Amino acid sequence: MSTSAQIGVTGLAVMGRNLARNFARNGYAVAVHNRTASKTRELMDEFGQEGDFVAAESAEDFVAALERPRRLVVMVKAGDPTDAVIREFAPLLEHGDVIIDGGNAHFADTRRRERELREHGIHFVGTGISGGEEGALHGPSIMPGGSDESYASLGPMLEKISAKAADGAPCVTHVGPDGAGHFVKMVHNGIEYADMQLIAEAYHLLREVAGFSPARIAEIFRTWNTGRLDSYLIEITAEVLSHVDAATGEPFVDVVADQAEQKGTGRWTVQIALELGLPVSGIAEAVFARSLSGHTALRAASRGLAGPTPAPLGESEAAAFADQVEQALYASKIVSYTQGFHEIATGSAEYGWNIDLGAVAAIWRAGCIIRAAFLDRVRAAYDARPDLPSLLSDEAFAREIAAAQDDWRAVLVAATRQGVPTPGFSAALTYYDTLRADRLPAALTQGQRDYFGAHTYRRTDREGVFHTLWSGDRSEVPV
Repeated sequence: MSTSAQIGVTGLAVMGRNLARNFARNGYAVAVHNRTASKTRELMDEFGQEGDFVAAESAEDFVAALERPRRLVVMVKAGDPTDAVIREFAPLLEHGDVIIDGGNAHFADTRRRERELREHGIHFVGTGISGGEEGALHGPSIMPGGSDESYASLGPMLEKISAKAADGAPCVTHVGPDGAGHFVKMVHNGIEYADMQLIAEAYHLLREVAGFSPARIAEIFRTWNTGRLDSYLIEITAEVLSHVDAATGEPFVDVVADQAEQKGTGRWTVQIALELGLPVSGIAEAVFARSLSGHTALRAASRGLAGPTPAPLGESEAAAFADQVEQALYASKIVSYTQGFHEIATGSAEYGWNIDLGAVAAIWRAGCIIRAAFLDRVRAAYDARPDLPSLLSDEAFAREIAAAQDDWRAVLVAATRQGVPTPGFSAALTYYDTLRADRLPAALTQGQRDYFGAHTYRRTDREGVFHTLWSGDRSEVPV
């Protein structure tokens, strides 16, 4: 057994344990440690034969087992537990050592930790890791932030354990300084929320408007997964919809309580977008949809409200409607990614990170939850035009949305007629129509603001800021 590990993992719940195994399987000597020593012993008993592990029961032994510069991966719950681990280990480390936080930390916490540890000569690398427990073991998408020096030490190891795209490229890139990695992971999760909501709405429409069974819808999703919607989420949706509950013989989806939970990263994406003044309406509606699903008392109290009488479709009409839903799903997906990448670009400018959007799209092509064939085209769009203001400004995506828009609108008309809620599809189309509009009613809103609060306005025909004397002679004065 090695007495000098190349990397260490502390925090051996499922994600930490699997990440440690991934390093070991790729030929690295791995020190392992957990606050509860029995977790360390369990890993050694069950998986010790998979590679070169060094078990450590104390923080001191753990640090002593690591070669310089020490690389210490922290896989504990975000927030106070992460701070507690840092307080425990930082005094034992030396100048040039690296602490890697692989949890779902808030990027602002990461920026604070990086700044504090930098003062002591310790590198702190906030690292987004996506792919769940299977990804951690077999190859996740990895989004490290931190300094260039820390990535020079850590990067080759992360590249080796990461997922590989179809072209063999490792799904990891140095995202940018301090909190950039965790910021990008946060937005990844926000896009994930939107993607899942749109898929759920597509299912709901196919069930409630087209009248298809879950098994039939599973087959439709499998067909979609062979085309432009090819993705991990579409793939697993077909699996979930085709699953039959063993206890009742009913479709699994019909015995699951319709209350979607969340851990907070989607909410953070929306909160930070609000702080940055960004419209991420599709992601926001996905967060709100999960929240509303959990308000069971409110929903129960509203079940008697009036709604339309459903009008079932004939078989040929249902098949044609399914094709329209595919168009609406794809167009809405483009909008969701547009909003997410806009947030990354804005955050990058705000915090001076210089994030390469094409590189972000590239590392999401495999390993992560939103992995999809579609991301190859997103990467190509940003590689061709790094200053692309929006995915909707890309000619290829603009053409596809133009081709999809009639069906997209028809789906929303059908949803409204049948009383099927489609907040994600609706928000996406509203965003698209807002961007393409020549004039917005915001002009009236600004006039109202000037009337009641003297908040001023700008004109379309000349430069400057103005106020109308509404309570006086209504003359206009420059401000």
